Amino acid sequence: MRLDFIRPLYERRGPYASVYLGALTEPQRETHWHSVRDQLDGTDAATIDALEVAANRPAPGQALFATHGDVVLAEPLARPPYELATVSPLPHVTPLLMQRGENVPHLRVIVDHAGAELSVFGGGAPRTTTVEAADWPLQKTAQGGWSQKRYERGAEETWEKNAVAVAHEIDEQVRRIGAELIIVAGEPKSRSYLLQHLSTKSADRVMMVEHGSRSDHGQFEEDVERALDDWLERRRAELLERHQESSGPVGLSQVAHALREGRVHAVLMPGPLDRNMWTGDGGTQLSTDRAELRRWGVEEPVEERADSAVVRAAAMTDAEVWFTDDVRDVAAVLRY
Repeated sequence: MRLDFIRPLYERRGPYASVYLGALTEPQRETHWHSVRDQLDGTDAATIDALEVAANRPAPGQALFATHGDVVLAEPLARPPYELATVSPLPHVTPLLMQRGENVPHLRVIVDHAGAELSVFGGGAPRTTTVEAADWPLQKTAQGGWSQKRYERGAEETWEKNAVAVAHEIDEQVRRIGAELIIVAGEPKSRSYLLQHLSTKSADRVMMVEHGSRSDHGQFEEDVERALDDWLERRRAELLERHQESSGPVGLSQVAHALREGRVHAVLMPGPLDRNMWTGDGGTQLSTDRAELRRWGVEEPVEERADSAVVRAAAMTDAEVWFTDDVRDVAAVLRY
């Protein structure tokens, strides 16, 4: 997964209070929050107050990260998490990443003769827009006579004009959010026109699904979920294959070295790395050897959870993080 959404956490110095909790009912708020607060020993009052305000917002679950009186990131969770509250130099983001799963920037498009309904998932909250360029003539005439072919040609020109407008919007969104997948349903002729007018970059990301129209989504959402799952499985398999073929780094020491050099395309993790390593203030200052960091110019290395340090370095070097049972220890796929 991409880590752009957590990068603001590393623009603020800690210590960070990291809190995972489920929805608080009215009777729970006083006693339950006191229990959470008691686990944040040493956290300043302003940070505690900011967390308490955020904790009372309605959501099945939340992951909250705060420092120096500000909640820097508040992520709603689709289901209640394993509750914990901790204070550490770096935010403890691994439980959030594992529950959130790989978040694929993608577009959902239902296209027809009149245009399309286009939903964007990535670069912020999901948003849906309608794209239409021309509204006449949309239907072919069945009247016959000398003008029939002209009406039919006019209708198809309208369909294609709308498909061109949809293609331009898709190309713009692919450029803007870096969409990895474009899931398209709708009228067959309009889908064909759309493919003809997409840029090569966008066309290579299209996956057609069978169900769904703008008036009745039907099984469209189910098709979308299957398409996303299929893409994720293929992507994970490709990364594992690249790692194996290139004999990529394995283990904290090797992966940390590659991250420091900015050579990591993706980090592969079997789950939480519940052990410690040494870090500095810089995003790529991490090592299993305290003396090594000091040789790199870090005067006072700080001990931190390994997964927190690895994720920070990945986020700050635009590397992805993927969780997979197919690796026994942290590993890396290299850019070069």
